[in-house]
This record gives sequence, C-alpha cells and structure tokens, in this order.
Amino acid sequence: QVQLVESGGGLVQAGGSLRLSCSASRLTFSSYAMGWFRQAPGKEREFVAAIKWSGTRTDYADSVKGRFTISRDNAKNTVLLQMNSLKPEDTAVYYCAASRDAFGIPRSGYDYWGQGTQVTVSS
Repeated sequence: QVQLVESGGGLVQAGGSLRLSCSASRLTFSSYAMGWFRQAPGKEREFVAAIKWSGTRTDYADSVKGRFTISRDNAKNTVLLQMNSLKPEDTAVYYCAASRDAFGIPRSGYDYWGQGTQVTVSS
C-alpha cells in the first residue's frame, strides 16, 4: 500500500530551523498534491502547507506564512518543509499527506497520511 515516511523532526531552540522530509512510495507521486499538517498536544490536527503536483502553486496557514517553505522533487518522490524562525507554538507532531486533487492545493480531504515526526521548539 501507499507509504509516506516523514523524517527530520527533533528538538530545536526558538529562532532555529528544521527541515522535514517526506518520502513517498507505491503511488504515482506526480499525480498527487502534497500537504503538511501538525497536531499539538490537546489540539486538533491543523493544516500547515500544501503544494500542487507541479510545485508551481503553494498555500500556507497564516501562522507559518513567511517562515515555512514547502517544496517537492517529483524525481525523488519527496516533499520538504523548511521551517525557519521556529517558535514554541510550532511544537507538534508533523504529518505528511497526499491528495488526489493533484491540480489543487487542498487544505482538507487528503487520501493518505504518514505516521508523523515530532518537532519540539524550546523557549
């Protein structure tokens, strides 16, 4: 079945940077829009960023706009999330997701999900 595997999480001080990576297998990667979501303890999972199949359009939650950058490499079946100027409120489990809405940059309705990677930002 489809596999999405996130990596790159960890502990970082406020103001620091991390780069998350999501490797996809058993799907035609370029036929999917890709997204990142996060879930903090006691909170619902929330949209972070999305990217169209071609990489030519992106969308970001207001809380991360200007600090996070989503990108993809269709040749490597990989989607990245570069996170700069991290804040303690960015602490969460970050999930990679794939959507059949390849031409869109959806904020919901994703078809496949990874297991998540923990990001902890200390103050």
